This record gives sequence, C-alpha cells and structure tokens, in this order.
Amino acid sequence: GRGGRGNARFATPYNKAPKMAENGEPGEERWLSMELKLLADVGLVGFPNVGKSTLISRVSAAKPKIADYPFTTITPNLGVVRVGDERSFVMADIPGLIEGAHAGSGLGHDFLRHLERTRLFIHVLDVAGSEGRDPLVDFQTINRELALYNPILAEMPQVIAANKMDLPGAGDNLARLEEAWGGDYEIFPISAVTGTGLDKLIYRVAELTEELPVQVQQGIPQPVTHKAEPRFTIYRQEGIYHIKGREIERHVAMTDMENEEAVERLQWIMERMGIEEELKAAGIKIGDTVKIGKIEFEFFE
Repeated sequence: GRGGRGNARFATPYNKAPKMAENGEPGEERWLSMELKLLADVGLVGFPNVGKSTLISRVSAAKPKIADYPFTTITPNLGVVRVGDERSFVMADIPGLIEGAHAGSGLGHDFLRHLERTRLFIHVLDVAGSEGRDPLVDFQTINRELALYNPILAEMPQVIAANKMDLPGAGDNLARLEEAWGGDYEIFPISAVTGTGLDKLIYRVAELTEELPVQVQQGIPQPVTHKAEPRFTIYRQEGIYHIKGREIERHVAMTDMENEEAVERLQWIMERMGIEEELKAAGIKIGDTVKIGKIEFEFFE
C-alpha cells in the first residue's frame, strides 16, 4: 500500500507543528494460481514411444531423453529448427498422449495445455505398428482427445509424419493411411532414426508456418458487477463489537495508536462516519471491547 502522510500534512493554523504521522497503508495479499504454457510454432503430438523425441533431436539442437519405453518424455522439450540460412521455427515435443488424456489420464491436462499456443501440429504415427497398435486408430484417438479437451485444437492444421518406415509392415500401413486420410492431410513417410524423409517434412512445415497467422491469445471477457456496499457494518460476537469496512479499517491500520494526537484524530473520524452513534444503537456500554481489523480497544466517551 501507499506510504503514510508525514506530520507536515496535518498542520493547521492552530497546530503548526503536529506531532502525529500516519503509518503506511497495509498492502494487499492474494494467492495466485499461474499456469505455464509453452509458446511454439509447431507441436509434435502422438502416442507415447512413436518417435517424437527422436524426431526433434534430429531436426534441432534439442537433446531430449530417448529410450525404448513409453513416457520417456515427461516434460515438453523445445527446439529451434533452422531451414536454410534465413528461416526457422520453434518446435515443441509434447509428451505422449493416451486415451482419456482430455480428462487428465496420463497427465493429459499437463501436456495438452501446451498445444494451445502452437499454430500447427505434426501428428507422429508409428506406422509400423511396433507397439501393437493400429496407426489409423491411433490417429483417430489422438484427434478425439484434442477435440474433447478443447474444440479449437481439433480445428488446428496438421500434417502427418508416418514414422518408423524403416521397420517391417510400415509400407502396408502407409498405404492404408494414405487411402483413409490422404485426401484430408499431407502425409510424409519418414524414419526419425535414419533421417529418411525429414528434409521434405521440415521444409513443408516451414512453408506452412510462414503462411499461418500468429495466434493472439485473448481472454474470455467476464462480466463485472459493481455491488454497492455499506460504508461499515457492526455486529457483536462473543461479547466483542466488530466493525467491518474498508475505509475505517484502513484508517485504523494507518493510525499510530501510541500517539495521542493520532488516536484523537481517529476518534474524530469515527464520529464523523457515524460509527459511535451506531455502536450506541447496537447497545454498547462503556468498557465493552471494540475490534476493527487487528486492533482491539475499550469503548469510552
């Protein structure tokens, strides 16, 4: 809060050198819940262990943890992908999503929120089905989770990275993938391990990021209701008269209770505000305890 006024501010023609000064106004305290969302141009999405971390490590200087088991990546990784001498974009390796991610399964909320700040998704699929899943079903599952978490994510542009083309069975699944989704999405057969197809994918993503507008995050306007409140309220609890009100509590907090002049001024303020009259109407007696803010004192006339 603001600092208190010095004694010169209380000088009058009758009291040119007052001995009182105000305390500083109490500051405001509040607990805030802050949520970090990474800012990236491109987000890698897909099931765990489909090769997202390997992909970002091949096309950028990012060094994520890479291992042959699910959920190796548990925090998002950022990497700057440079295309030629003048073009670049920021890529985010989002930890793997699973079915039910929109409801928080597999830390889904922690991961999905980072996608809200991207402009384009690279949907990485294990097209070889090396984990025993069907890549076409994986594609539908992840897109459904995106839509259930935030419908806007379902409308984000995507390209498909058909990864693990170096493994058996990838060719057959790629043909199925192109037949099912080739008319709606650009599909790039790649092998993140060997680097095959990465150049074509990255150059096309760089073109798309230049074409897509930069997102401006706008908060949803909330209605503001101004409700008139009484200047102060008085109630009795356990024999103590409590006085509540922002104005009077501020005056009390800024009053030096060890200074006689300051206390007299506070009494004058309370009288002008009508507090003394309201206390009497509430049945207060001399010697009863009055509490304002953190200060307690005995009532007297």
